[in-house]
Amino acid sequence: MTTPTKPPAITAEERKTRVKALAAAMDKEGLEAVLLGPTTGLRYFTGISWHPSERFTGALIHADGRLEYICPGFERDKVGQLISLAGEIFTWEEDERPSALIAGHVKGRIGLDDQMALFFYRALAHATKAERLTDAGPLIMALRSRKSANELALMQYAKTITLEVHRRAWKSLREGVRASEVEAFIDAEHRKLAGHGNTFCIVSFGSDTSLPHGGETDRALSDGDLVLIDTGTAVDGYNSDITRTYMFGEPPAPIRRVWNAEKRAQAAAFAAARLGAPCESVDNAARGSLIADGFGPDYRLPGLPHRTGHGIGLDVHEAPNLVRGDTTPLAPGMCFSNEPMIVVPGEFGVRLEDHFYMTQTGPRWFTEPSASLDEPFKGVEPL
Repeated sequence: MTTPTKPPAITAEERKTRVKALAAAMDKEGLEAVLLGPTTGLRYFTGISWHPSERFTGALIHADGRLEYICPGFERDKVGQLISLAGEIFTWEEDERPSALIAGHVKGRIGLDDQMALFFYRALAHATKAERLTDAGPLIMALRSRKSANELALMQYAKTITLEVHRRAWKSLREGVRASEVEAFIDAEHRKLAGHGNTFCIVSFGSDTSLPHGGETDRALSDGDLVLIDTGTAVDGYNSDITRTYMFGEPPAPIRRVWNAEKRAQAAAFAAARLGAPCESVDNAARGSLIADGFGPDYRLPGLPHRTGHGIGLDVHEAPNLVRGDTTPLAPGMCFSNEPMIVVPGEFGVRLEDHFYMTQTGPRWFTEPSASLDEPFKGVEPL
C-alpha cells in the first residue's frame, strides 16, 4: 500500500467562516470582541502559529467580523508575512504595555481566549475593569469541537501514518534495545512519512507500563517484557495519538486476561458513543465493562486511573472529554481518544488507544483497534 495523499491545508475561506461564526456567537453574548493569545485558538481562526512568550502577540475578532492583529513593533513585518486573513496590525513598543493598548482599543466587553496565560489576564484586569473581561472558552470550544471535513481528513492522514509507525516500531524491537532508541526510531519514521517528528512519545517496558505516562528510567528491553508505546505526530497542526500494548515474548495468563478486558472496555466505550448522549456516558460504559471484569470501581486500582478519552484536534488534548461530569452532548464532527487503560500497580498496565469521530449515524474509527495480543497489527497494511 502506498502512502495516502496528504489532504490540503485549511483554506483562508474556511477560516473566514470560523471568524464569522464566532462573531455571530459574540453578538448574542453581548461581547464587543474576543482576544486570542499566542495559542492554538489563534491558529484555528487566523492560521498564525506563534510561540508563546512574555511579549504578547495575538488577534482581536470583533462582533462585526473585523479582524485585528496585535504584536510588538519589531515583529510587525514578520506578522505581516503570516497574515492570510486581512486585518489591521496594531503594535506596541518595548516600553509600552500591550494590555493598555488592548484595554483602550476595545470599549465594551472582551471575551478572552481560554488558553491565555494567567499573567496576561492579570495585566488586562489591571489595565481595565475586571468585569469587562469574560471567558470566551465556551464560544471557541463550540466551534473547535466540531471538526470540518478538511480537519477530519488531516487527522485521518496523521493517524494512518502513526499507526504505520507503530507497526514499524514493533517490527524493529530487539532484546537489549533501550526505550530512548525506540523513541528516536519512531521520531525518524514519523519524519519520513509525515514530514514532522514526534509530537510526544512514551515507550515503556516491563513494570514501567503500570505508569500511565511512563517511567523515568531508560530501560532496556528483555524477553518477556510487556511493551507500551504511546505516540503521535502533527500534520498542518492536527494531531494523532495512538497507543499499542503487546508482549515481547510469550504472554503470561494475567497479562492476557487484562489485555482482553481492556479490549472489551474500549469496545464498550465505542458502542456507547451515540449522538445526543452526554460525553460522560462513554466513560460510564467503559467503567461498567471493567467492573464486570473485576476491576475498579471508579478510579480504584487495579482498574482505570484516568478518564476514558479526550477531545483532539489542534491540541492533543482538548475539550470536551469522555469523563464523568462532562455532559456535553455528542455531536457530528466531535473527535475523541478511546483509551480506558487498566493499571495493575507495580506490575504492569495495558492501554489500547484509538480515536473515533462522530458522524450523522454514530461513531467511526480513525484507526481500527488492535486485533489481538498475539497479532497486534493484523490487518494493518504497510505503507
